[in-house]
Amino acid sequence: MALEFVGGALLSVFLQVAFQKLASPQILDFFRENKLDQKLLTKLETKLNSINSLADDAERKQFTDPHVKDVVLDAEDLLDDIQMLSESQVDAESESQGCSCKEIEYRMEQTLDGLEFLSSQKGDLGLEIVSRVAYGLSNKLPQKSQTTSLVVGTDIYGRDHDKEVILDWLTSDINRNQPSILSIVGMGGVEEFDVFKVSRAIIEGVTKSTDDSRDMEMVHRRLKEKLMGKKFLLVLDDVWNENQPKWEEVKKPLVFAAQGSRILVTIRSKEVASIMREIGMKIVKKCKGLPLALKTMGSLLYNKSSVSEWETLFQSEIWEFSKEHCDIMPALALSYIHLPSHLKICFSYCALFPKDYEFKKEHLIQLWMTENLLHCRQHSKTPEEVCQQYFNDLLSRSFFQQSDEKLEAFVMHDLLSDLAKYVGGDIYFRWDVDQAEKIQKVTRHFSVELGDNKSFDGFGTLCNTKRLRTFMPTSRRVNDLGDRWHCYLSIRELLTKFKFLRILSLSRCFYLRELPDSINNLEHLRSLDLSCTDIRKLYEKICSLSHLQILKLNHCNFLEELPSNLHLLTTLCRLEFIFTGVRKLPSGLEKLKNLKVMMSRFFVDHNMESGIQLLGKLNNLYHDLGIWGLQDIENPEDALEADLKNKTHLVNLKLGWKRTRNSIDSKKIEDVLENLQPSKNLKVLSIFNYGGNKFPKWLVDDSLPNLVFLELGNCESCQHLPPLGLFPLLKKLKIIDSPRLVGSLKGAFGDSSSLESLEISELDAECFPYENLLPLSLAKLTIYGFPNLEKLDYKGISQLSSLQSLAVIHCPKLQCLPEQGLPQSISNLRIFCCPLVEQRCKEGGEDWEKIAHIQCLDMDY
Repeated sequence: MALEFVGGALLSVFLQVAFQKLASPQILDFFRENKLDQKLLTKLETKLNSINSLADDAERKQFTDPHVKDVVLDAEDLLDDIQMLSESQVDAESESQGCSCKEIEYRMEQTLDGLEFLSSQKGDLGLEIVSRVAYGLSNKLPQKSQTTSLVVGTDIYGRDHDKEVILDWLTSDINRNQPSILSIVGMGGVEEFDVFKVSRAIIEGVTKSTDDSRDMEMVHRRLKEKLMGKKFLLVLDDVWNENQPKWEEVKKPLVFAAQGSRILVTIRSKEVASIMREIGMKIVKKCKGLPLALKTMGSLLYNKSSVSEWETLFQSEIWEFSKEHCDIMPALALSYIHLPSHLKICFSYCALFPKDYEFKKEHLIQLWMTENLLHCRQHSKTPEEVCQQYFNDLLSRSFFQQSDEKLEAFVMHDLLSDLAKYVGGDIYFRWDVDQAEKIQKVTRHFSVELGDNKSFDGFGTLCNTKRLRTFMPTSRRVNDLGDRWHCYLSIRELLTKFKFLRILSLSRCFYLRELPDSINNLEHLRSLDLSCTDIRKLYEKICSLSHLQILKLNHCNFLEELPSNLHLLTTLCRLEFIFTGVRKLPSGLEKLKNLKVMMSRFFVDHNMESGIQLLGKLNNLYHDLGIWGLQDIENPEDALEADLKNKTHLVNLKLGWKRTRNSIDSKKIEDVLENLQPSKNLKVLSIFNYGGNKFPKWLVDDSLPNLVFLELGNCESCQHLPPLGLFPLLKKLKIIDSPRLVGSLKGAFGDSSSLESLEISELDAECFPYENLLPLSLAKLTIYGFPNLEKLDYKGISQLSSLQSLAVIHCPKLQCLPEQGLPQSISNLRIFCCPLVEQRCKEGGEDWEKIAHIQCLDMDY
């Protein structure tokens, strides 16, 4: 891990890494075996402790004294040498290190001299050894004992007035849409506020039964249904003192209750309530009415529980520093300073993103994972789970805001981007190909914006850094596969020059067909992204990258196989090859117990080593998976070995047979599908070319409570749809080339339906079967690929009274829109590849006044 040093903000985290490595048995053994001076290790630890004691004051002064920042940036190289030295000592037997014992001692002496110089500067820089508590930087949470709602009938003395206030509040008439909230000040502890757990506890209290939901949406939907139109009293004991976004999330289903509902909460001390009337208003004035400042300060104060902490924030000299020092908003600077040290490192990475950059949550988390930030605390969770928590912590503090819920995409406010760039200094360097400024000597992490087919011609003559840790291109648009870039610096030169790379992304690089042998020299590489390139083959040498954790090969259309020795990468924890030409998995991957695999397609093979049984050995299959060629499963029992029922992280599953006109064994096909039962966590299910006469048991009972989208294509032998009313969250249904299933729509939902969107495709019919859609409360209807459909039945459509969006696509014989017009409920109309309708519209044959209420008209002229 690169030992970045931006003020004290980043120093304390990386010092802990150095301490751990210095104390490791491998280093101690190396010094003993090679008869090196072990006093050097003691001296090094002493100097590091000396610097560590100044870290918090250095951090504070980087905002008030730019000279501090310059000096500590110069010291980063020295600390980075310690880290690299530790790793080189551990791997000293490797010939590639080429590092003699004398060189190690010499570098140790140099490093000690550098630290001695930095320590001697503390007087000139005005640095002091100051307790973290003095700055309000303690983050300890008191423990809380569990309580219940049972009340013992004893008298409570001295609280008569309080009792009267509460009774008046409970019995008074309050006309408001949202529940009224009253807080009671107490001296309790604070419980970790988990939105899902709190929400589930509430519904269990309402229903007086255990709720086993694993999905937040399901819990909130059930809670909404239980509370709809009813008045309630909810008591939350000591869970108030947490971040506001979580509290707002808990309240979402509660607002559907009847007027007069009450929520009683407890907070920790009288001082909290008092501060909110005094000091809090003064801090608001310091924020000068700026929404972002108010939001971030609110998130910060929300986690402070004592008068002294609030006063420390109010009296901080950060409020007074002028724009002559920097343009950073004081409230944001304070919010950053009061982050825990590991979150400061995480936030600094955002300096690599351009302003208005829309990034995916998982992308940022993966950057953090490669930096091994987990030394900050003892965790029983996986690295990804810990980094997920880090992300949520920054989100709750308003450092990020969500831009797209479905894609889990986020953005940062421009002022927060400025803050990230400031605290990251030149260590985190973002470059635009058009800017004159070049990469600096101290730079460790480098990104370049390369959208719109730009070219990267290297770093120029001003690049004299040799310790680059991160190289990655960025694009303005999340999930944009179209932006490609040219690299005029040869990949071989890039890999040779920067042998300390930890994160290397060549994603979307034009004409990248193979990796040079020099990839083998990147001994510290932890993440390699070759997505959206023309890479043809990955050579076995890649399997010698002993520290590699993440390998991404998504959308490598020409890649047909993976290295056979991939299982030798024992540190590999994430392998992605979505939409590639790979049809066969290498053996041995099951040995990597911590490996998460993301692949869009698995092709069944007759070979036992790569047959359906192989899926059973991969415990950590994530997100989306399509299994094709199911007709090649000889024995239905083999399908059981895929163990899909226990693949709890799969949320999207596609199952497909080869379409054939030959006679088939329908019983065998039915048994295969029965044995491919997915887990209860599945949200999206697609079944194609299924030749069975009936659907499996797990699709006709309540085995998929979280199913949101069901797609059935060419299941023409099946007579009836599954009982779709059993899927409480089902919102979208798509039926392709299965006329019998369309015919059974009317009775498939029973008395209730949550369905919002229906798409019916590829039916050889002259009229659309509207009568089968009743009594569905559809909001969206898509009619796709009806080769013989000539007209839309107005009367049938008019009965779909909740319909808001109608799309008619690829209906070549459709002549016109309904003569009576379209229902007033429809606000969005899309017509594509319906040439007769389009021609009629061009000629003015349609009465546009009949659809004047349509707000969005989209027609493919």
